Amino acid sequence: MINTNLNSLQAHQTLMDINANNVANVNTEDFKATNAHIVDRLEISADTSQSGTDLTKELTDQIVIEDGFKAQIPAIKTQDEMTKTLLDIKA
Repeated sequence: MINTNLNSLQAHQTLMDINANNVANVNTEDFKATNAHIVDRLEISADTSQSGTDLTKELTDQIVIEDGFKAQIPAIKTQDEMTKTLLDIKA
């Protein structure tokens, strides 16, 4: 089960990397922002509908990405505590 949480953390890190790249290139001429989202798996595509970066979208996406990170941490901590308890019982 921890593997699912780790995969989610990796996907959210990829989203943040893409988001940071889009923001860093906000003033780059002819830059096509990359769009990424998670449905069943991480999906990444070039956003050819507009040139440049939409800062409003990127900044609000950062909030969603941060919440995604925060949602995984308690689950990982709980699994870690359960494993520690099981090891303590067995010892």
